[in-house]
Amino acid sequence: MANVKVTLTITEFCLHTGVSEDELTEIVGLGVIEPRNPAAADWIFDDQALTIFHRAQQLHRELALDWPGIAVTLTLLEEIEQLRKENSQLHQQLARFVSRP
Repeated sequence: MANVKVTLTITEFCLHTGVSEDELTEIVGLGVIEPRNPAAADWIFDDQALTIFHRAQQLHRELALDWPGIAVTLTLLEEIEQLRKENSQLHQQLARFVSRP
């Protein structure tokens, strides 16, 4: 099965998401999403950026957060997920240690 990589230009991203180019520039500047090569003159976004943007858009819509608030929220949610993974790994290690004869 082939791996399909979806990429979008700035215009395509804006048309697909309904965000303006100015908003997209702000969103990228805040670190909410990142183009594949931020230094390039013409940004290209992948499907991961699109997924993150949809999550951010949901926070914007449901919690009425502004883009800086969304950037902070996504960072905190990412940190929580990382802590959960680490906690799970530590529980597994502890279980192996405790269950030894």
